[in-house]
Amino acid sequence: MTSFSEADSSRFATVRDGDQTLRIHYNDMGSDTGSGAQTVVMLHGSGPGATGWANFSRNLEPLVDAGYRVILMDCPGWGQSDSIVCTGSRSDLNARVLQGLLDELGLEQVHILGNSMGGHSAVALALQQPQRVGKLVLMGGGTGGVSPYAPMPTEGIQLLQGLYRDPSIESLKKMMAVFVFDTSDLTEALFQTRLDNMLARRDHLENFVKSLEANPRQFPDFGPRLGSIQSPTLIVWGRNDRFVPMDTGLRLLAGIPRSELHVFNNCGHWAQWEHAATFNRMVLNFLGDA
Repeated sequence: MTSFSEADSSRFATVRDGDQTLRIHYNDMGSDTGSGAQTVVMLHGSGPGATGWANFSRNLEPLVDAGYRVILMDCPGWGQSDSIVCTGSRSDLNARVLQGLLDELGLEQVHILGNSMGGHSAVALALQQPQRVGKLVLMGGGTGGVSPYAPMPTEGIQLLQGLYRDPSIESLKKMMAVFVFDTSDLTEALFQTRLDNMLARRDHLENFVKSLEANPRQFPDFGPRLGSIQSPTLIVWGRNDRFVPMDTGLRLLAGIPRSELHVFNNCGHWAQWEHAATFNRMVLNFLGDA
């Protein structure tokens, strides 16, 4: 069992995006660059207070123990990364920043696990720079567009946007109540930690709201372009997802040629957290297949 911690693995890189210079925070753990190990990058979702570590804390150890180098990137506007007002596609912005981070680290190709917004960003990178992407794992995200089965914006997205405007413990609990299927693991300590993360960076909250006002469609519909993605792709969804409807996963499955879909019953928007043990085994098997 490999020993690592959030603080010990914390790093910063300077990344250029057009005429902007961004200080990007990431966690780096597992095998070093000289070992020849494959690298897995994990991209978090767009919830207030989200970070790579918070999203994937239940998934790190199995990958590191299996010999992978694991990188968690805090997207611009989250965690300890610089804040930003995004007036265009947030998916493409995150993909460009990830390209810059990979360049800084000297990584030519990586596998990417993306949750929600992170799934959108992973698909954006696969479309922008397909040679940089080995395998994709998409959980609860990957393309935009309107669902024919669920009112849009969904209940969860409305609560998420409300939380950005009213960052209170009451608003947080309302959002988290529909975020996962089984709320019994949502402790007061977890709520307080997430609230503290949010309030520590009010600039992130304010700039997210400004971004929505400038461009309400932060995550474009990549549906017509999915057929060009040649990376083997594992799509993972919660049947009870109240943020991104399950038919989005079906559209990804129909569009990405080398894809497969796993649906968890009794699962909301956080499959890698709610069903961590099964999810971790599935991902290791998927990444290990030739």
